[in-house]
Amino acid sequence: SPALGALLLVLSQDFLVLPHPQCLDYKPPFQPPQPLAFCPEYSAFGCCDGQRDAQLGARFQALATFLDPAGLRSCGSFLHDLLCQECSPYAAHLYDAEATSSPVRTLPGLCPEYCTAFWLRCRSVLSLLTEDPASLELEGDHARFCATLELGDATYCYPAVLGSAELSHGLGQVREGAHGCLQVCLQEVANGLRNPVAMVHAGDGSHRFFVAEQLGCIWVFLANGSRAARPFLDLRPAVLTSPWAGDERGFLGLAFHPRFRATGTFYVYYSIRAGTQERIRISQFCVSAQDPNVADPRSERILLEVTEPASNHNGGQLLFGADGLLYIFTGDGGRAGDPFGAFGNAQNKSSLLGKVLRIDVEPGADGTPYRIPPDNPFVEELGARPEVYAYGVRNMWRCSVDRGDPASGAGRGRIFCGDVGQNKYEEVDLIEPGGNYGWRAKEGFACYDQALCANASLDDVPPIFAYSHRLGRSVTGGYVYRGCHSPNLHGLYIFGDFMSGRLMSLQEGPGSEHWHYKELCMGVGQTCAFPSLLNHHVPYIISFAEDEAGELYFLSTATPSAAVPAGIVYRIVDPSRRASPGQCEINPVPVPITGKLIHFRPTQSDTPLPPSMQPHSTPLPPRTLPAPANPPSPIPEAGPRPRKTGPRRRLGTNGAPWQLRPGAVRLVHRGTGRGWGRLEILVGDQWGTVCDDHFDERAAAVVCRQLGYRRALRVARQAEFGQGATLPILLDDVRCQGSERSLLECHTSPPGQHNCAHSEDVGVVCGHGPGDRLERGTQGAGGHGL
Repeated sequence: SPALGALLLVLSQDFLVLPHPQCLDYKPPFQPPQPLAFCPEYSAFGCCDGQRDAQLGARFQALATFLDPAGLRSCGSFLHDLLCQECSPYAAHLYDAEATSSPVRTLPGLCPEYCTAFWLRCRSVLSLLTEDPASLELEGDHARFCATLELGDATYCYPAVLGSAELSHGLGQVREGAHGCLQVCLQEVANGLRNPVAMVHAGDGSHRFFVAEQLGCIWVFLANGSRAARPFLDLRPAVLTSPWAGDERGFLGLAFHPRFRATGTFYVYYSIRAGTQERIRISQFCVSAQDPNVADPRSERILLEVTEPASNHNGGQLLFGADGLLYIFTGDGGRAGDPFGAFGNAQNKSSLLGKVLRIDVEPGADGTPYRIPPDNPFVEELGARPEVYAYGVRNMWRCSVDRGDPASGAGRGRIFCGDVGQNKYEEVDLIEPGGNYGWRAKEGFACYDQALCANASLDDVPPIFAYSHRLGRSVTGGYVYRGCHSPNLHGLYIFGDFMSGRLMSLQEGPGSEHWHYKELCMGVGQTCAFPSLLNHHVPYIISFAEDEAGELYFLSTATPSAAVPAGIVYRIVDPSRRASPGQCEINPVPVPITGKLIHFRPTQSDTPLPPSMQPHSTPLPPRTLPAPANPPSPIPEAGPRPRKTGPRRRLGTNGAPWQLRPGAVRLVHRGTGRGWGRLEILVGDQWGTVCDDHFDERAAAVVCRQLGYRRALRVARQAEFGQGATLPILLDDVRCQGSERSLLECHTSPPGQHNCAHSEDVGVVCGHGPGDRLERGTQGAGGHGL
């Protein structure tokens, strides 16, 4: 019908009270690779591929055999309509299935007039659609039958859902938030890391990723998400770092040889102490001949060392360009304003600091550890170091090579960098051979050193984007998204800010001369209400990464210290649209496994699905990993979920829906301990934090008893277990006697009213007796171990 054409449009408004498009397999809709035959109205966008469409068509044919010609003429269109709603982009809402904690209808929600027409003409075919006895009992009662199928949301019931301008406008595109930001969701893929500074893949077909911690350990994560218990490489004895929050020294960079399968070599960038000096070192290592998941620590071949005059601005990026050469990004040497020499290190081409270096990692014929590419731009310049490829760099933190458009190859080989500013501006640069990026003459587009800035010979390359410290204070460079799973994000350069925790993007305009800025924000309401997806992250964004298939990740931590296991790796997901099923399948090259594997366990688990609540159209696959010995209590995902309106009666469901009571609590922490963490509470279908410096042991006792522990061992104040910065503060001024069933029975400020900040978020440590160990809870935020 013409109304169905509205489904091809895209949703651009942020309707906080409306559920997000979602399918019965608890995933976003997609565009089928070929037009559908049985449900062609959903050929452009929906929840069915050709296989599911054929299954629905076969089911219709089977049902049709039970009808005579007159019955088929009368009811065939109703049967077709009802079956095809599994293909609707809003199938999850029609079947009341967005939340995995509630049962799924066997029939979609119908609008009153349509339901009446169905009941008058076709109620006799109800037994063909459901075998539920309770549902069949309603066949003779029109009022009860249609009341049971009523959603209460007039916009969503079938067929009104087809003609809603609100729903059809912008369907399938990234939804914009109230301030124009692009709403995305996250999937946690690794945790318990100590300042994870880099994540890279080996490009060997194994789809492993290697995560480096600042203190000097590299961990191997397999394609199935499990981690090798033994480090790939442990350089902790050699790496210079400290537990101080914000220390910029340590293990900083990692890159695999572009022909790693043949060479078995990779390259690292780390800080060392050499006598009284501090240096950065770039070395080559080889993978072990006995175990592909372990490097040979004796194989180190030092390529380059550079003395650092100060402890900050150490650079740290290594990457191989499309030309097969190694690019090394150094900082300007530290302190403030690059005070070294008349023009600073960055403008001095005889210094390796404040530069982009390019080398050939093969040893030179004269015994030198590397070769100089003959086309390096300053090879012939007197006094310039031949390794220099670009200069005028302050402290480029995280650079990437664009793998290019998968179809046209456009953009392939471009190198993007985030360059951290001094005290006003952060910038994003595209690296050019011989380019002068302006520091210390310029910071972003503005002059920093007026005398140098006025020099006519500066001829600097301007950034493609710069932002002031109102948005953030330390840029973290990212990647151009070239993955498969989130088609809407294709071509966006996605990056962030370490201090503010902002996620940002740039969209390239015609001719690469103009880049359009869009902030990324976490999806609100039902936008991220998919199993395993989150709408919040820990604040300090350290690095970005892409896996072997081009999917995009970022690494952040709740506590920026190399000693605290508070780091998490997140995958960025667009919840508005996914690739069609099967399009993004990977076939990892098998890697021999020796030693123990540690299976991934997210810090915040999904609510498990009982069999009775699983969608009837797509049963979940069997679990392949052993269940944990002590599985966590089921808790819903964080983030607000608006209450559905209208009755919640379901036709063809068994059992009452499982729901948490208001006042339910959970403990959230980025370590692995149970019974301890930041306190979060559910009030009015919304999770939030408790912020109260006067929160005492009696209030903690109420919380611990709710969670099944005998006693409260300790109260942690001042956000010791991290800030719930992405959640609202729901309770303040809590005063309990200790016997209440929940904090909502205690004396508190009205929910949502407070006079404090997330820096005062409360945490608790619960246990069962005096003998419980307190190692994870007694040393403060800096003393938590894995």
